Amino acid sequence: MMTKFQGYFLIVLTLSMYVGNAQIQITNKNFSFGTTGRIGFGYSPGIEGHTGRQLNLSGQGSLGGRMDQGDYIDLLPAFHFTPVNANKDSTVIDFQARLAFYSTNNTFLGNVSSGSINGIVTSLPEAFVEAKNIVGSEWSVWAGARYMRYDDVHITDYFYFDDHSAEGFGIKYKNTSFSMFFPAVIDTSSTNTTPYSYTNIIDGNQNLTYRQREVMVLEHTVNFKENHRLKLLAEYHTVPNISDNTNTPYPADNGYVIGAKLNSELKTTLPGSFNQFAVRYGTGIANGGDNGNTQTWRTYGAPQVEDGTYAGAYSFTVVEHMLYNVNNRWSINPYAVFTKSKGGAKSADKATDFYGRSIYNRKTDVALGSRFLYYAKDWFHILTELHYTSRKNGNDPTAGMVKFTLAPTIVPTAERSAWARPHIRFIASVARYNDFAQNSLASPFLQQAGSKRFGTYFGVRSEWWIF
Repeated sequence: MMTKFQGYFLIVLTLSMYVGNAQIQITNKNFSFGTTGRIGFGYSPGIEGHTGRQLNLSGQGSLGGRMDQGDYIDLLPAFHFTPVNANKDSTVIDFQARLAFYSTNNTFLGNVSSGSINGIVTSLPEAFVEAKNIVGSEWSVWAGARYMRYDDVHITDYFYFDDHSAEGFGIKYKNTSFSMFFPAVIDTSSTNTTPYSYTNIIDGNQNLTYRQREVMVLEHTVNFKENHRLKLLAEYHTVPNISDNTNTPYPADNGYVIGAKLNSELKTTLPGSFNQFAVRYGTGIANGGDNGNTQTWRTYGAPQVEDGTYAGAYSFTVVEHMLYNVNNRWSINPYAVFTKSKGGAKSADKATDFYGRSIYNRKTDVALGSRFLYYAKDWFHILTELHYTSRKNGNDPTAGMVKFTLAPTIVPTAERSAWARPHIRFIASVARYNDFAQNSLASPFLQQAGSKRFGTYFGVRSEWWIF
């Protein structure tokens, strides 16, 4: 009987013979490669088995700091096309893809065999073609699937304002862009409330298919005064009516988003300081997101009982984010996030969604924190973080957490900057939970450790990026 290894070898040999017979010779040199990731060892002595688990409150993702986040690696190959009139044409044409790898078992990325489907998850979240400044003009266009997202609170990995990551296309002229996105979801997991999936019976069989959400996005950036940029955002979302060819009819629905983000560069001795302030309001099915995700198409809450729509649903978010380089010894990176959301149902507590599940229909998230960087040497930085987060679901009491992290960091590039990478960090974190968070097991750590006032995490982890 042929072993798995023999089977793989036969496939590789066959492909090699095919390539040889086809006489394919790759001569392209217009290639670049990027990567980003975080990987390392995590240890929580408060858990039986000592597996490292994230201390942040459930439903907030990395809000509260992400030094205890699980392993992931992204590889970004890109190909660059040359215009016919290369000496006269300033068109920039790129194809870029992103290969994402992350572990569902927290750390231990290296301990999972390549044949495991439960340990390492692989995905292709980005693959698109973009042409900028076409034939020297101020027009640009792109199509495909991409991470269409911009400023983030880096220490919490929170892309707070304009994360439109999905498949679609876009056109840009000068400082104005119009994009359409078509996020498609087949499953009916707990993270999906608006029903994309339905059973099509038009041919007499029950075939699972989906209705397509259409998202139209208009963005415009105004540059005014010195070192100030104001970005304006408007979105319209719609999903079609499903009634004739399904056992379960769903009504048509829509939603709107408006927002503004002010980005200001601050003049300091050590360059790179900035302040960002953003406000965003979404209605109807555009009131997403949750669990640290900010895509507006991730609808929150339950629909109205009367007509099954999200009329009356909303989400309001305010974000303040700053990096201030005090001098060549110190930098501080504070942030504040406030989010209040409600679904379409009238209930301020729980309501029934399309799949018969009782889910929360109202929430309030608060996150305050800062990273403090001390440049002890060019190659040795001391990072500390202090975070406070709270979450109130429905009429439940508020769950709260305070977390402190100390992370002596080796920076082999010897750059005094908040953005110097790679990092090799020695991490020690401790979190204190309030009574409700402790008793309701409101964090990944507590869900494995049981009811505890304090949570701890220790680790040695690396972080890098190069684009």
